[in-house]
Amino acid sequence: MLLKDQVSLITGSAQGIGKEIALLFAKEGSHVALVDLNEQNLAKTRSEIESLGVKCLEIQANVTQSAQVDETVKKCVDTMGRIDILVNNAGITRDNLLVRMSEEDWDLVLSINLKGTFLFTKAVAKIMMKQRSGRIINIASIIGLMGNAGQANYGASKAGVIGLTKSTAKELCKRGINVNAIAPGFIKTAMTDKLSEDIRNLMLAQIPLERLGNPEDVAHVALFLASKYSSYITGQVIQVDGGMLM
Repeated sequence: MLLKDQVSLITGSAQGIGKEIALLFAKEGSHVALVDLNEQNLAKTRSEIESLGVKCLEIQANVTQSAQVDETVKKCVDTMGRIDILVNNAGITRDNLLVRMSEEDWDLVLSINLKGTFLFTKAVAKIMMKQRSGRIINIASIIGLMGNAGQANYGASKAGVIGLTKSTAKELCKRGINVNAIAPGFIKTAMTDKLSEDIRNLMLAQIPLERLGNPEDVAHVALFLASKYSSYITGQVIQVDGGMLM
């Protein structure tokens, strides 16, 4: 039970990578606050987590709205008493070539992926600073490190998350707070399941381990970063990409 009786707040946790992180943390003894906009999936995930014998709070919130973020953090602390771990996972894609990309799609991706991470980090950091302890884990992407045609908005947002991670780590380290990022590669999710076989084969050709990653692959690294075993690690970006970017 690596996280016994700790409290984790995880954004974008109704499905996919966020859900796997929430389930794994719960199995390791953490109480969990789920944050997402998908009411139906939130309820299903909460039911699965509560069956593991831990407390679970589900909160519908828009990560781009500071008032909702502050209220979410307050509700978590009022209900659970503290926040030990924050996982900033909420994110979207709106892919298109740069010359065809709308300003709306640029703003939306940057707002959810980057601004949302900033708002939750800012709100939770105040709690953790008083506790003089905490772990913040940001879900970035290898696209933020290497770029990708058709993903200028997504790449910029995830590069921003990486820069935010490193700057925040330097600001908060003296208060006992470790801040790190995970940069997943191509992970098998509902989004990649919709890709054509030709596109999937092109993706696989770029991966030395010759398979897509699973959400569990990312969750295991998140657990390491949330646990006592990473106490001397901060400001780092850990790639979970099957060797795609070396």
